[in-house]
Amino acid sequence: MDKKLLNKKVGIPRAISYYNNYPFYYGFFNHLGIEIVLSDKTTTKIINEGCKYVVSDTCLPVKVYAGHVVNLLDKGCDVIFVPSIQSTNYKINNCSKIRGLPEIIRNVINREFIMIEPTLDKTENIDLKDFCIETARVFGISDEKLIKEAMKAGWSIYNSFLEMTQSGIPYQEALANALNRNSAKKTIDIVKPLSVVIMAHGYNLFDERISMNIIKKLEKMDVKVYTSLNVPHEKAISSIHSLGEVQYWANELELTGTAAYYLLNNKVDGVIALSAFGCGPDSLMVDEISYHCKERSMPLIHLTIDEHTGEAGFVTRLEAFVDMLMRKKRSQLEKKSDKLEKQSAEILKIRNDKVLTGTSK
Repeated sequence: MDKKLLNKKVGIPRAISYYNNYPFYYGFFNHLGIEIVLSDKTTTKIINEGCKYVVSDTCLPVKVYAGHVVNLLDKGCDVIFVPSIQSTNYKINNCSKIRGLPEIIRNVINREFIMIEPTLDKTENIDLKDFCIETARVFGISDEKLIKEAMKAGWSIYNSFLEMTQSGIPYQEALANALNRNSAKKTIDIVKPLSVVIMAHGYNLFDERISMNIIKKLEKMDVKVYTSLNVPHEKAISSIHSLGEVQYWANELELTGTAAYYLLNNKVDGVIALSAFGCGPDSLMVDEISYHCKERSMPLIHLTIDEHTGEAGFVTRLEAFVDMLMRKKRSQLEKKSDKLEKQSAEILKIRNDKVLTGTSK
């Protein structure tokens, strides 16, 4: 066993699987007595650093991930957790770059470090228990009872996190509460004039630098925002099937499933698709939802991001979309008001006619 691993310390890049799985990782590693070192929050410097290591047509999330690995190395953390999440269910696959993330990092970052690269591949019957055993073994931990307890600790924090987000608590607040084992206060659902759902991967949406802080920008525009964390997995899956589609991609619940749920239930005024430029799976999922949005006259805007995306143009498109939604809703309300006035006038006329003819009681 490498002596470096006896220190029981692991670096976790604040990118890709971090945004969905960190509550579980946190509970698991802490129960095993392994200290976690997180990379810094994404900055332009981290993005630029990642871009130096990969070819230009690599997608933004992988560029950002490489930048976070370098950030950890610069901090002096030379044991880094780079999981290979192949499939999350039978033939429910991740994209090729996420599947091959350890190989990408190993081949592009030519610096000395130890990479922990467990595999989760339910298509090949490699489940979460195997994933956790493989991870713990690197630290010299083979006690399956202890590993099982660590998994239970991870699920406890993860389920607490999900419970809070599904009740409407914002991502960052829910994460902090779950990690600190705090019970969150119930949120008061403030009625806003507009509401939208954002269909996006967690690593694009909840990374405030990559997403241009889109959630806070929309809230400042007085728009209620819904995300994949507000939708239980089973409802996202059933919504995909209700549209006559099937789940193929591992992250499809964050995009197709989330948008489908709000689309089918008429819960929002518009759909925002946020994806990295050139992402093949995302383009397919956005096309699917675009088709169903057109069928139901639901406005949709597709915002793409890469390392060159400027905030000014991004905000202009967002503001224009919100303005269009507001004009559409105002028109709908005016039509509804006119219809009610017409119905009221007809009822009044009928009553007056009855009075004049002496037929009213």
